[in-house]
Amino acid sequence: MTAILRLDDVHTDIGQYHVLHGVSFDVPEGGVHVLLGRNGAGKTTTLRTVMGLWRAKKGAIVFRHHDITAMKTPDIARLGIAYVPENMGIFGGLTVEENMRLAAATGTFDKDRLARIFSIFPAMEKFWTNQAYALSGGQKQMLAISRAIIEKRDLILIDEPTKGLAPSIIRNMIDAFREIGKETTILLVEQNFHFAKALGRGVGVIEDGRIVHKGQMADLAADADLQTRLLSLTAEAH
Repeated sequence: MTAILRLDDVHTDIGQYHVLHGVSFDVPEGGVHVLLGRNGAGKTTTLRTVMGLWRAKKGAIVFRHHDITAMKTPDIARLGIAYVPENMGIFGGLTVEENMRLAAATGTFDKDRLARIFSIFPAMEKFWTNQAYALSGGQKQMLAISRAIIEKRDLILIDEPTKGLAPSIIRNMIDAFREIGKETTILLVEQNFHFAKALGRGVGVIEDGRIVHKGQMADLAADADLQTRLLSLTAEAH
């Protein structure tokens, strides 16, 4: 299967700390692919390094046929990669519409694309003129993801989208991610294993800045002993 993103022996330092120690994995094109790991394992650092927010000191990051290892973040974004950070990155003092307009390349909306977003996240249409700070946590996450897909993207990096969300909202997010994954490849960092196993095709597990497992999510979901060994969790507990 063709890889849309490839990391080869990527090392990243943050200040005096050596965080990524030779991360290597491929993200096949299409669907949702998951990067799992405990807190502090290097998941967020991996996404930020791909996006050029932190610079790899060694190794290569290739998006399609582009070596993006040393590229600046705006140039990486223009190639067709979007990033939804853990803090969501929305502007609380702006309305939903204004947040979305800032994310649109021309400041205008494609009507069909906007209608598709409203079908995936009806709350965005309902609260279109509301300021973002007044949205619930789940609605803010919907806005952050909607901003990422207001333009056609080939790859979306999403960091911990279920953090702090109620179970009912997480169930809705599963349906939304399945729909988005039909047209866009998603690399998802997540700790909620129930959410991850419901969506993921491929999975990588990172520990202490190294990939310690790569494979199919279905295989990991079916192997409770492997889950415990890699993640200190069980599917039933999450």
